[in-house]
Amino acid sequence: MADLSPSARRVQDILDGVGLGHTVIEHARSTRTSQEAADAVGCTVGQIAKSLIFRARTSGAPVLVIASGANRVDEKAVAALIGETIERADPEFVRTRTGFAIGGVPPLGHTEPPLVLIDEDLLALDTIWAAAGTPNAVFRLTPDQLVSMTGGRPAAVKKA
Repeated sequence: MADLSPSARRVQDILDGVGLGHTVIEHARSTRTSQEAADAVGCTVGQIAKSLIFRARTSGAPVLVIASGANRVDEKAVAALIGETIERADPEFVRTRTGFAIGGVPPLGHTEPPLVLIDEDLLALDTIWAAAGTPNAVFRLTPDQLVSMTGGRPAAVKKA
């Protein structure tokens, strides 16, 4: 843990503050995609909690959708849930609003707290893995911990 990169160390420090014993693991190879992350930790793609940042079109607010790695996000469903249309955020928006680059956005510790929706499919799993600040860092947690840490609302966000 002493050798963590600065962004992964930042996430570890936040997790230490939560106090549930989570450990950031940095891999030699990429965990940027859900498949790469699943291969690195030895789990199913569905157990990867991918953090996707959207921009609310009217308010400009960041919207974090934490989806199962096996699912695509239904942007219309998200818009209906938050009462505002959304669009995919560009890399500059993501970095400015979260403090992290695309591919390593964790579910917590963002520069600007986003509105958070959590894919209800994640709630059926015992353990999940989330990004930890870099495109090769992850940490393990439970779905209940994810909801508690983020204050996120579980919802039906996957594209049928």
